Amino acid sequence: MDWSPLTLSLRAAGIATVITFFIGIFAAWKVAWMRHGAGIWDAVFTLPLVLPPTVVGFFLLVFFGKASGIGKWLAQFGIQIVFTWVGVVIASTVVAFPLMYRTARGAFEQMDTDLIDAGRTLGLSETAIFWRVVFPNCLPGIISGTVLTFARALGEFGATIMLAGNIPGKTQTLAIAVYSAVQLGHYEAAYRWVAVIVTISLLSILGMNAVNARQKQKGRG
Repeated sequence: MDWSPLTLSLRAAGIATVITFFIGIFAAWKVAWMRHGAGIWDAVFTLPLVLPPTVVGFFLLVFFGKASGIGKWLAQFGIQIVFTWVGVVIASTVVAFPLMYRTARGAFEQMDTDLIDAGRTLGLSETAIFWRVVFPNCLPGIISGTVLTFARALGEFGATIMLAGNIPGKTQTLAIAVYSAVQLGHYEAAYRWVAVIVTISLLSILGMNAVNARQKQKGRG
């Protein structure tokens, strides 16, 4: 049995989650405390969540295609995004980003700002305040966003197949493997891959709930 769709999906989802974790938290922190233009940036960052994944994939295909300025510039260095594993990671990152961003922003906006003011009074830098005050207090929300991001990246289909295609052993993820199996009438394989996706996603959510419950108990203690 070829397990490449599973290993490819796990690697791509893992890398996309790491990238989204830092970029999403940074964007959420900036927008949450932005005085002007927050609505515009929020709309831009949330857009991939409401657009059909195939539309997101189309924009990525145009952006990184050989006919675009970015595509031509990357080609000079021998870098190709379309129909490659890198394209899988990029598609997963873009589609999953809004979940990390919005979850983290919600956690930041619900935090008691007196704690931040207290940190400034003690002379802490903004970076120190974030990592020593904000991050620990918002950890449950950040964990939730991280898990949701991973689950979304793992099951990404539309944008991935538009940008990276369906190349077995190279860009065929779990979701695309299910689609291919159904198209070919191989329902046994489709059921198998669906079971794998559901199991991983369910375990991720259960793990998230367990960690959040433990964090709440620590907070009460």
